[in-house]
Amino acid sequence: MPKLSSEVSGIVNQTIKNMPMSGIRGFDNKVSQIPGILKLTLGEPDFNVPEHIKQAAIRGIQNDDSHYAPSNGKLELRQAIAKRLKESRGVDYDPENEIIVTNGATEGLGDIMLGALNPGDEVLVPTPAFSLYFSVIRMAGAKVVEIDTFNNGFELTTEQVEQALEEHPNAKMILLNYPSNPTGRVYSQEKINELAALFKKHHILVVADEIYSDLEYDQKHASLATLIPGQTLLVSGASKSFAMTGWRIGFIAGPAELLAEITKVHSFLTIAVNDIAQDAAIEAYEHGKNDPAKFNAAYKKRRDFLIEKLTEMGFEMATPEGAFYVFAKIPAKFGTDDEKFALALAQKAKVGVVPGNVFGEGGKGYIRISYAASDEKLSQAMQQIKEHLSELQ
Repeated sequence: MPKLSSEVSGIVNQTIKNMPMSGIRGFDNKVSQIPGILKLTLGEPDFNVPEHIKQAAIRGIQNDDSHYAPSNGKLELRQAIAKRLKESRGVDYDPENEIIVTNGATEGLGDIMLGALNPGDEVLVPTPAFSLYFSVIRMAGAKVVEIDTFNNGFELTTEQVEQALEEHPNAKMILLNYPSNPTGRVYSQEKINELAALFKKHHILVVADEIYSDLEYDQKHASLATLIPGQTLLVSGASKSFAMTGWRIGFIAGPAELLAEITKVHSFLTIAVNDIAQDAAIEAYEHGKNDPAKFNAAYKKRRDFLIEKLTEMGFEMATPEGAFYVFAKIPAKFGTDDEKFALALAQKAKVGVVPGNVFGEGGKGYIRISYAASDEKLSQAMQQIKEHLSELQ
């Protein structure tokens, strides 16, 4: 096996070197080797891809669809996405130059940061937040400004935005995820109206990560892109809506002038998205409108079950209104060290969850539990956690 030569050992991007690996993946890797562990760590639907979507991919293979797609995605897919966004958000996006198909929403976020930010720019991020946000912002040489939403039931307020902008008047962007990973909180239409007016007033670019927008239980999704499309970059994809995480289909929708620069980054990094995955996504967006609702019924049932069991054990949490996570506060008698607590759950109770600190300052003292798992697995996990906590007492 080759050993790095001492002559080149110092050649490394210092920004990347000083960044940790993904906190979620890092903890998942740490506990995955524990024999018999029940993993509720990753945000991945446990459902199969709907059959009609799989058949579309098979047809693509049979038709030898194996050549480079346009860098910004197949036109038919961009048209299908534009149609879906028109129906769901009332915004007219030109599929020719206002939509980019990316390798998952994650790549889309990275493209945005590299294409829109300059070194030293500041980005507002309400926390707790998906841990990868911090990495992709810093990778672009920009600075993360966390806004801790803990005291507001994990919902960003206009007062917090005003204060953050007063303290950081040169902030260029805010990254807002809703429904939220890790809390599952959803913004009402009234709240979106308030935030949109504020963002417009301060001329700040909004990155709206709406990857979970099809997974809301009790209300219709409200989007910032509907109200301020000219200063919003909408990020979403097929991963959560259609259980297609491994297919890596995401997209960015926004003003053509900015997307032109972001498309350059996308083309430099990946050329284009897999042809067959795009064939499947065309089918999903054209004919899969009702697919997410089938998942939602199961997710809501699982959510209610977890909240009941965790509350009985002394955990506190804001009720998730979307996505498939419960973000639970560790009972005070067990301390506030979420890393230690989650590691003990993995080692003693054989249940893998994610410690809240990886989601930023607003997540300390909490654990994230994914209920994208079978009823049987969740029931067994709750029983094992209960037994573990009883032993601790």
